[in-house]
Amino acid sequence: MESMWLGIDIGTGSSRALLVDGRGGIRAGYTAAHEDMRMERPLWAEQRPENWWDAAVEAIRGVLAKAGVAGREVRGIGLSGQMHGLVILDGAGAVIRPALIWCDQRSQAQVDAVNAAIGRENVVRFTANPVLTGFTLPKLLWVRDNEPRNFERVRKMLLPKDYVRFRLTGEYATEVSDASGTSLFDVVRRRWSFDMMDGLGLDRAILPECHESSEVTGRITQRAAELTGLEAGTPVVGGGGDQASSAVGNGIVEGGIVSCTLGTSGVVFAHMEEVAYDPAGRVHTFCHAVPGKWHVMGVTQGAGLSLQWFRNQLAPGAAYDALTAEAAQSPAGAHGLFWLPYLMGERTPHLDAGARGGWIGLTARHTRADLIRALIEGVSYSMRDCLDIVESLGVAVQSVRASGGGAQSAFWRRLLAGILHKRVATLETQEGSAYGAALLALAGTGEYGSVQEVCRAAIHETDSVCPDVADAAFYEKGHRVYQALYPALKPIFGEIAAL
Repeated sequence: MESMWLGIDIGTGSSRALLVDGRGGIRAGYTAAHEDMRMERPLWAEQRPENWWDAAVEAIRGVLAKAGVAGREVRGIGLSGQMHGLVILDGAGAVIRPALIWCDQRSQAQVDAVNAAIGRENVVRFTANPVLTGFTLPKLLWVRDNEPRNFERVRKMLLPKDYVRFRLTGEYATEVSDASGTSLFDVVRRRWSFDMMDGLGLDRAILPECHESSEVTGRITQRAAELTGLEAGTPVVGGGGDQASSAVGNGIVEGGIVSCTLGTSGVVFAHMEEVAYDPAGRVHTFCHAVPGKWHVMGVTQGAGLSLQWFRNQLAPGAAYDALTAEAAQSPAGAHGLFWLPYLMGERTPHLDAGARGGWIGLTARHTRADLIRALIEGVSYSMRDCLDIVESLGVAVQSVRASGGGAQSAFWRRLLAGILHKRVATLETQEGSAYGAALLALAGTGEYGSVQEVCRAAIHETDSVCPDVADAAFYEKGHRVYQALYPALKPIFGEIAAL
């Protein structure tokens, strides 16, 4: 009987289950779709946690059947999931109301109240990050302020993946990487922040137990075994938030390597041996899924989203490969054209929901190829903004591992190498969060001594490109121009919003 390990990722649109062997080789994957998120009002976004559980059960049963694997062959399970969501349970463990998920932005009044009650500088001192509307705490306070009857029933607060853990094991537990995104966690000391809880009059008892990511947090119950086909007693490790789990899946668990994910949003993620955070809060410093380590993360809201918007609105039906091939016909700098990728406001480095996107420098000479190339360059400049802040915190970066849809393009990878002025590599496995969760399970219940050891054995680079010297010199100048555009336009963005 061959041993297997299972990673489960509770995403926004679906849940994915992935089986790996003892070397981290992928045996099978299965994805189960979620219901559409509910957006009853502008800025609201909710999902039913019970639907995540149903999808997780379907995905687990599906992957076992697809691989022809019996539940008793699974030696350990890891969980990953969308971060920042608020799941509230009553004394019987029943869901009180639909979860307010990561992209719900209704809680600005609660963010302001936290800053007034605790003080902005203290919030960063207590949690290493500013409080943001996307984080879990202001969502909890919104329920307290607007749904007092629901709030009175709250006996436990969980994050999305941890609700699935509760259904699998009966345990109220989380782990340090996901807890870091709640605004209730002391990231430096890797424990809940009672300064935040007590300062806001919140009951400490609603917090789940917090573990390191490769620690065993519970075991499959008999009821969960009957539903999923897993074996009762199988250990479930902490796992990680989706970004930390994805980083484990990309091998970003030691110094010198960062990941650059070009998905709908763009993320620059770096491992840190020692904790450091940006006092201005332009990047997030969270606990890593590697025990005793941290990570820093810069986020560009409109990365792949920029190209998706262009295709949907200006080139309907066009293949992304065709668009990047067209962009390659334009020279570096796109004949003096710049793109600001602020289609959804911006997080790093500006923390400005009111920032707006657009092309700057447009002339009658410009072609569609120039528009596309400027767009890809603009997104890459924004990723460079993220990387510069990461390096300013003392993180040494020798190379970048690219993933996500944008990284499938050899053209974009070459361009990114020039703008970041780093070697850019791609990996054999592009599974991301579910793979990282499986590797964390392997680290916690397998034959390896550490997460780093698992990643060294399982993760392999397949391709790399080094920056062209001339391109890097050109883009160094271009990046300075790009950086000057936002400050110049910021006052105008406010006037646009006022209209």
